[in-house]
Amino acid sequence: MFRIKTIIGCLFLTLSLVAQNPDRIFESAKIQNGDILKIVVNDGMYQITPYSTEIIETTFIPKGETFNPNSHTVILKPREIKTQLIESDNSIEYKTDGITISIQKQPFQISYSYKGKPIISEKKGYIKNDSLQTIQFNLTKDEVLYGAGSRALGMNRRGYRLPLYNKAQYGYQSHAEQLNYAIPIVLSSQQYMLHFDNAPIGFLDLDSKHDNTLAYETISGRKTYQIIVGDTWLEILDNYTDLTGKQPMPPRWALGNFASRFGYHSQKETENTINKFEEDSIPVDAVILDLYWFGKEIQGTLGNLQVYKDSFPDFEGMISKFKDKHIKTIAITEPFILTTSKRWDEAVREDILAKDSLGNPFTYDFYFGNTGLIDIFGIKGKTWFKNIYKDIAKMGVQGFWGDLGEPEYHPAGVIHATGTANEVHNIYGHEWAKLVYEASKEFAPSQRPFILMRAGYSGSQHFGLIPWSGDVSRSWGGFQPQPEIALQMGMQGLAYMHSDLGGFAGANLDDELYARWLQYGVFQPVYRPHADETVPSEPVFRSKKAEALAKTAIELRYKLLPYNYNLSFLNNQSGAPLMQPLFFEEPKNDSLFTNSTTYFWGYDFLVTPILEANKKLQTVYFPVNNNWLDFYTDEKINGGQSKEVQTREYAIPTYVRAGAFILMAKPMQNTAEYQADNLELHYYNDDSIKESERKFYNDDGQTAGAYENGAFEFLEFEYKSKGKNVEIKFESEIGKNYQSSNKQIELVIHNFQKEPKQVKIEGKKANYDWNEVSKKLTIPVTWNTKNDLIINIKSKK
Repeated sequence: MFRIKTIIGCLFLTLSLVAQNPDRIFESAKIQNGDILKIVVNDGMYQITPYSTEIIETTFIPKGETFNPNSHTVILKPREIKTQLIESDNSIEYKTDGITISIQKQPFQISYSYKGKPIISEKKGYIKNDSLQTIQFNLTKDEVLYGAGSRALGMNRRGYRLPLYNKAQYGYQSHAEQLNYAIPIVLSSQQYMLHFDNAPIGFLDLDSKHDNTLAYETISGRKTYQIIVGDTWLEILDNYTDLTGKQPMPPRWALGNFASRFGYHSQKETENTINKFEEDSIPVDAVILDLYWFGKEIQGTLGNLQVYKDSFPDFEGMISKFKDKHIKTIAITEPFILTTSKRWDEAVREDILAKDSLGNPFTYDFYFGNTGLIDIFGIKGKTWFKNIYKDIAKMGVQGFWGDLGEPEYHPAGVIHATGTANEVHNIYGHEWAKLVYEASKEFAPSQRPFILMRAGYSGSQHFGLIPWSGDVSRSWGGFQPQPEIALQMGMQGLAYMHSDLGGFAGANLDDELYARWLQYGVFQPVYRPHADETVPSEPVFRSKKAEALAKTAIELRYKLLPYNYNLSFLNNQSGAPLMQPLFFEEPKNDSLFTNSTTYFWGYDFLVTPILEANKKLQTVYFPVNNNWLDFYTDEKINGGQSKEVQTREYAIPTYVRAGAFILMAKPMQNTAEYQADNLELHYYNDDSIKESERKFYNDDGQTAGAYENGAFEFLEFEYKSKGKNVEIKFESEIGKNYQSSNKQIELVIHNFQKEPKQVKIEGKKANYDWNEVSKKLTIPVTWNTKNDLIINIKSKK
């Protein structure tokens, strides 16, 4: 750390010379404990900690309080970085090579900049009134705000005061201000993120009074926030997920199709459903069991958490048969133990329940019955619940669904081991996911957990949590906000946010809606049709036309498995969302700041869902600096324009970036049949691209830590245009614990306008097929991945 004290004038410009806190008086500043800057003011102390040049944490500690170092989510340790402290008569600058913190002594104000560009400044900073503690910031008049978790509001969330309280909303449609994931994160179109590192309930006020004020309001807890920046949006997310933890790689089967509904009443019904998928040759990888696996009725059975033999007489035998077919079984669980359940006496005896003020189990009525709530914050409750999961796993269950984990009903009088209901409500789902993750790893250390959760909080991705968007209406109104919700959650680290494909709530038998939702499902993180049983969620029980359209979509989902699996790897390594907004690529194009109707699936797919009935024309924006090829026809469209395109019944508008390599799989009934040695490689040719390369990750699809342990392969493909000739190079990187192999690859070059004179592979003349109508050049290639391979394509003069 380098320190300068000087008596020159003002060394910096603050973001705002008005709207400061006149009551806060600067007293002193000093560096302690390495790089921690402590600023003493008349009513408390600021503690500023650089985690890196792109992450700064600021905590205000009011007089009479002590610093609470315990974060619910931060796992990163501050790194050693170069810092510089510059002090003048009325200012202090604390500089890193990235973020600079500027303190104006009188009137007091803290502001932040990144590489010389202003980011944000405190307005009144910390304020306390009768019921809430607030941290206030200045906003510029034109910045767009994202974040605050899962909401259906439109991409720009500025203008709302949003409750930070996880809460389900049954049957919501196009507008929902409060849903299951209330996350204390704000992102700005000016490319910064604010994370308020505190668990208790409160509000995010995103300029609801239209006075350019952002405020975090809470009932109690830490007055801590982190500012996260980067040169690109993807860098910001990489930094944030470094701070709070990267999402572990899911098993490959998690990218396949799920059979799910509310719910399968019996073993016979469950088995018949999977049999029907097989009979109709529709790929499927997993079946999800709702609450009927532990009870006959919806009400009165929560907390049983043991097989209801009348309906499932051979539960383990059923799971074993499914395993023989490579079908995974996922079981629902809830954190409520009803007083009528088979485990109530055990729960009381083992002292696992949250308490009332007298120390007795707190019981209350809600939809499912009279209940207590497992205190997952206490050692007894956590250990007991972990053992339940291990017992379920012993029966062969390979994934868990945690439902009602907001918790759905959580009276303020409930007392947990670490705080009141309102102090821990928002992190209940977060800690529950951690508990399930730990239990899964303790039971099967080498297996990748699958954890589907209805609620969580900032950083929950670190425990492998797969979120979904709740009990959405089975309507076009319910469908329309789903891309927005998934994009927003991906920007907040929870990249596997997805919806109940087809919609959940309501007896609406609409085949067009169903087909469009499942077509959208191909290009979003988890493919899981699910609904209440008034209308079937599974394509095998829909009309012939709906089933055929769904089958086409599901088969495409499986065809894209190598591409999608690589997206999971990139997310695991860098926090990159699988779905990305258009402004990630054009961060200065303000016309894209609120666009969620078209998005990127990974880097190379441009996707526009059909969100309205009877839509014949759909407007698509094509990003600049690239041409785009229609995924289904290879029609080329120049980038940098919006264009109306004709819709198709069998697919939604989907385009591929010119110059992209897309690795695809051969047909399969489930991912166990995935052949990593028999693939298609599609190159989307365009004269504007002279050089291009892509890399794809692969491993066995199931072993935890495969990449870290060297049990992987990378397949890299390079394209070079050399005059009228083309060179395509195959390269590989084989991990030390991965067995290389020969691969049969069908190389398909799209938009290849003329038949080549000849094709050579490693200098030897090779067979090829050129289709004059489709303009596709197909070259069969056998590749020993121990060696590089070069394909030369010579054009006719």
